[in-house]
Amino acid sequence: MSWKSSLSKPFAKLVASRLRKIGDRAVYCQERTMRVLIRQAKETAFGRDHKFRHIDSHKDFTDAIPIRDYEALAPYIERAKGHEQNVLWPGRPLYFCKTSGTTSGTKYIPLTHHSLPNHINSARNALLSYIAETGRADFVDGKMIFLQGSPKLEKLESGIPFGRLSGIVANHIPKYLQKNRMPSFETNCISDWETKVNAIAQETLREDMSLISGIPSWVQMYFEMLLKKSGEKNIKKIFPNFNLFVYGGVNYEPYRNKFIQLIGEDIPSIELYPASEGFIAFQDTQESDGLLLNVSSGIFFEFIRVDEFYNENPKRISMADVKVGINYVLILSNNAGLWGYNIGDTVRFVSLEPPRIKVTGRIAHFTSAFGEHVIAEEVERTMSEVCQQQNVRVSEFHVAPQINPQEGLPYHEWLVEFDEVPNNINEFSEALDHKMAEQNVYYNDLVKGHVLKPLVLTVLVRGAFNNYMKSVGKLGGQNKVPRLANDRKIAEELLKS
Repeated sequence: MSWKSSLSKPFAKLVASRLRKIGDRAVYCQERTMRVLIRQAKETAFGRDHKFRHIDSHKDFTDAIPIRDYEALAPYIERAKGHEQNVLWPGRPLYFCKTSGTTSGTKYIPLTHHSLPNHINSARNALLSYIAETGRADFVDGKMIFLQGSPKLEKLESGIPFGRLSGIVANHIPKYLQKNRMPSFETNCISDWETKVNAIAQETLREDMSLISGIPSWVQMYFEMLLKKSGEKNIKKIFPNFNLFVYGGVNYEPYRNKFIQLIGEDIPSIELYPASEGFIAFQDTQESDGLLLNVSSGIFFEFIRVDEFYNENPKRISMADVKVGINYVLILSNNAGLWGYNIGDTVRFVSLEPPRIKVTGRIAHFTSAFGEHVIAEEVERTMSEVCQQQNVRVSEFHVAPQINPQEGLPYHEWLVEFDEVPNNINEFSEALDHKMAEQNVYYNDLVKGHVLKPLVLTVLVRGAFNNYMKSVGKLGGQNKVPRLANDRKIAEELLKS
C-alpha cells in the first residue's frame, strides 16, 4: 500500500463524517446558504436591482427574484463578460464556462473564486466517501483517466478565460493527483473527438489504469477503441487493476449490460451530477439509492413540482417543504452569481435525511403529444429492464411521437441502435410497450383506449447516433442525445444518419 492510499483513508473518514452531519442538518444549511448569498451579493448590480437589502425570508426571496433561464439572465451576463465589476457577484468572474444550450445556443456561465471549490471538492468528496465506506483506496495508486474537454482555454476581450467546464477544472487538479492522471496535456487538447479518443487509447494501452471517468457513451467508444487496438476480449485483460468507474451526464443503467461485456465484469461505480451551473449532487454510498444533494456548497436550491411548472405563478419551495417521490424542476441560486436560475433538470427525492435525489430528466425533454406525460426516467427504466430480461445490449436510443402517420393511429417511435439486433424484434418491441404501460398510467390508457397504437421500434444502423452528433458539431465531451423529445426534430435527423 502506498503513502497515498494510506493517508487517504483517515482523511476520507473525516470528510464522510462531516458530510453526514451536513446531511442531518440540510434544511438549516440551506437557510444559512440563502442568507449568506444575499448578504454577499447585496451591493452588486443585480442585488441593488432586486432589493437584496430587504430580503429576510424565503418568501422575500421569491418575491424579489423571478425564475430566469439563460436568455433572461443574459443582459447581466454580458455585462459581467466585459470590464464591469460587481454585476452578479462581487468582483469579476474567474472564468466563463462555454456550453451549448438546447434552446439558448452558446451559453457563458460564470465561475467565481467562491464557486470554484464547489466543482473541485464535490468530485473529491465522492471518491473519499467511497473510500470511507468500502475501505478501498487502491485505485489512487494506479493511473486515472478523465475523458473531458480540452484544458486549453481562450480569453474574452475583457481578458477573462473561458472554455468547457471539464477543461477549466482540469487546470485545478491537485498536484498529488497530477502524476497519475492521464491523458497527457497535449492529447487532452486535441479538438476532434474521434482523433482524441484514438490518441487516448494509444497513450493508455500499456498503462496501469485503475480509475476511468466520463460520460458512458464516450467511455464506451474509448473501450471499443482499446479492444480493437489490443485484440483482447475485454478491458480487464488490458487493465487488470481497473476497479472503479466514475460517470455522470446520463443514466448508466441502459449501458450497464454493455459495460459488463466490455469490461469483463461488473465493477463498482460512482455517479456524479455536475453541471456548468454548479456541482449539484454525487453518490456518497454504495448501499443506498440516490445522490447526496450538495446543500452546503454555495448553492441554494428551490423546487417546483413538474405538474405545476407551466402554471402562471408556480409555487417555489425550499428544502424545508420537499417530499419524497415527487418530480420537481430544479431551480438554483449560487455564489457564481446565478439567481432563481432554471437549469432545466427534473429530480425526485428518494430520502430527506440525508437529502438524496435521482435525476429524472429534463423539463424540456419529455413526450406528451397526446397527454401521456412521459419522462426520461420512465423510458430509461423501461429499456433497462427489458434489456436485462432478454439479455439484449443497446448502444443508444431516442423516443419521439409520430403524430401524423401515413396510415393508422399515431404512436411513439423508439429509434434504437443495438449492439446486436435481437433475434425476435417483435417480442422485444412488445416487451417495451408492456413495460412502458406499467410505468405510465396515461400511456396505458391511451393505448387501451385506441388513441395510440403500441409503440413502433425502428432499428438504426451502427454509428447512427455518433453520425448525428458529428453532423451537429456535438460529438464528444459532455454532449449527449436526449433520450426523448416532444417533437420529431432529432428523430428525423437520426433517420437521415
